[in-house]
Amino acid sequence: MTGNAAIPRITRRAFTQQAGATGLMLGIAPRALAASPKKGGRFRLGLTGGSSSASLDPATYGTSTTQIAMLNVCNNLCEIDHTGNVVPELAESWETSPDARTWTFKLRKGIKFHNGKTFTAEDVVANFNHHRGEASKSGAKTILSGIKEIRTDGPHTVIFELNSGNADFPFVTTDYHLVIFPSSEGKIDWQSGAGTGGYELTDFQPGLRMSMTRHPDYWKEGRAHFDEVEITNINDSTARTNALAVGDVDAINDVDVNTVHLLKRRQGIEIDEVTGTQHYTLPMFCDQAPFDDVNVRLALKYAIDRQALVDTVLSGYGRVGNDSPITPANRFFNAEMEQRSYDPDRAKHHLKKAGMDSLSVDLHASDAAFNGAVDTAVLFKEHAQKANITVNVAREPEDGYWSDVWLKTPFCTSYWNGRPTEDAMFSLAYAADAQWNESHWQNERFNELLVAARAELDEDKRRSMYHEMQELVKDDGGTIIPMYASYVFAHSDRIAHGELASNRALDGWKAIERWWMA
Repeated sequence: MTGNAAIPRITRRAFTQQAGATGLMLGIAPRALAASPKKGGRFRLGLTGGSSSASLDPATYGTSTTQIAMLNVCNNLCEIDHTGNVVPELAESWETSPDARTWTFKLRKGIKFHNGKTFTAEDVVANFNHHRGEASKSGAKTILSGIKEIRTDGPHTVIFELNSGNADFPFVTTDYHLVIFPSSEGKIDWQSGAGTGGYELTDFQPGLRMSMTRHPDYWKEGRAHFDEVEITNINDSTARTNALAVGDVDAINDVDVNTVHLLKRRQGIEIDEVTGTQHYTLPMFCDQAPFDDVNVRLALKYAIDRQALVDTVLSGYGRVGNDSPITPANRFFNAEMEQRSYDPDRAKHHLKKAGMDSLSVDLHASDAAFNGAVDTAVLFKEHAQKANITVNVAREPEDGYWSDVWLKTPFCTSYWNGRPTEDAMFSLAYAADAQWNESHWQNERFNELLVAARAELDEDKRRSMYHEMQELVKDDGGTIIPMYASYVFAHSDRIAHGELASNRALDGWKAIERWWMA
């Protein structure tokens, strides 16, 4: 099998049909038929997700500001296009063996890094191995654990030998950790910030700003239109919205849906909404009391009013979640799974099975997790009271939340942009040994299915496995997922773009490369 034909994927038509069946629509930009792109101008973005502890080391990427910037300074082997398909980027083509264990990527020739070094297969090997070493703490380590060996066959061919088949492997290479930096003697030079992308990094001040200028010899035709790009970290939602309203920035992410109606009234501002894989979570440590009892976890899951959160926190810009990270945008979404609803009496029933008449838990929350995270916690507290559950809301500062609270406290607010495949999402945050297993959940059956489904080429069998895995996460897992949130972002009418990708906000995090001055 060769090229994209090797990849089981959701087509645009299939996605649209599925979305329509569930009452969702793929977001189409108001400027989908905008005029042809033109070069020039300065693009200023105000983004949440900045952290003073951020680094250019791709193994550490965990804040959206750095990820967005480096996805446009660098390139991956493959990328997700606006239809949700995986397409070649630094790779020119690929082919796989019949068992999907051996993947051969042919690389583009004549591409240079910003520091002048020629891109070769050795760079790919070094970058992937940067995340695979025994001492690595990379967020991509888990999704690369299935690689047995990486080798070159000349300067323009890379061969990946997997421990078992993975029909989605090209999707794996699109992960934002796996951007390609130049290498020397098997080690990557991420410190230089040199990539092969459309923009050269000129300034990096963690938690404050990142600046870049257009690379004059970018190899992609019809991309990288702005002369300059500046990203300013604005974690406060009100400040970010005001910055767009007064013209200090040209685009923002994570628009506060509670005030989006005010932005809509302002002349010269356009709102974009895209249904994708984004979801908000409340992870509980399954290896720590009282969350080590599945009945306590179920009690908390029944004690939250999901529809009320969608109506209030999301102002309708999303849909009710079902304690599974697989959303209607995913190909193997289990639409037949019974929807969990607010049921205080059933929550009490599970408390009784856990040997409790009441329960008190601390929920650590900050709007650094997602817009409305604190409101979510406060509303959850109100909902849970009817189930004899006391939720003590511990409000945390936004700065340092991802380094000091997330993965450190047993019950907190969190969010995920999601992933284009079920395997990627499950492997990243639900596998027993996942670096970002935020609930410390371990389920033997789930982990068996995870390996089996990854290698299964029969679509029907694979669908059945993923459906069962979603049921396991929902009923045994340690994560409450009350909402699937739409991507809502906004930009000045000075900026134009075509049809938007739905895999992440801001055009799949590629707005810097794909958008232009109107």
